[in-house]
Amino acid sequence: MDWLRENNHWVFDLDGTLTVPVHDFAAIRSELGIPSEADILDFLAALPEAEAARRHARLNEIELELSARTVVAPGAVRLVECLALRGARLGILTRNTREIALVTLSHLGLLDYFEPAAIVGRDEAPPKPEPDGIRRLAGQWGADPTATIMVGDYLFDLQAGKAAGATTVHVDRTGSFRWPEFADLAVVSLDELLPLIEPAL
Repeated sequence: MDWLRENNHWVFDLDGTLTVPVHDFAAIRSELGIPSEADILDFLAALPEAEAARRHARLNEIELELSARTVVAPGAVRLVECLALRGARLGILTRNTREIALVTLSHLGLLDYFEPAAIVGRDEAPPKPEPDGIRRLAGQWGADPTATIMVGDYLFDLQAGKAAGATTVHVDRTGSFRWPEFADLAVVSLDELLPLIEPAL
């Protein structure tokens, strides 16, 4: 696992990765009148502009309410601290808005570890699974996307990472690891990454 110790460009998903999951996506779809099988952002993007704006506003309200209930994931603080101490560049790539990501990171006590420009939401780049956000962050850092690590808990995170050429880490608290073809490493908790990176300090 030398690549974990040597790589200094890390991109994290936010909800469910740096946080304990709190989103009930079935309830969110129901609240917004979105079919149960539809991707929320794709569905909203296909609506007429005025209707999309109305439902996006409600989605933002829901996500802001949820941000106040978030709890930092086990191992997240120590992992981010360790990476920051060794000079790693750290980014957030979320399907939330950047504004809500800022609120969430502040609530978790993690905001100071991320440069403002390195927090990329759905309005700054096409949402995952598109790889544009990873490429944007790598470009800001003067790095090739293949020299980045994408850490996430969902398929879209891993697909975005692979499409960008990044190395991917799947965090799955259930241990079911449903998408092994998209993950270079799979862990149940961020705690598992700590002994793999700490020798580099």
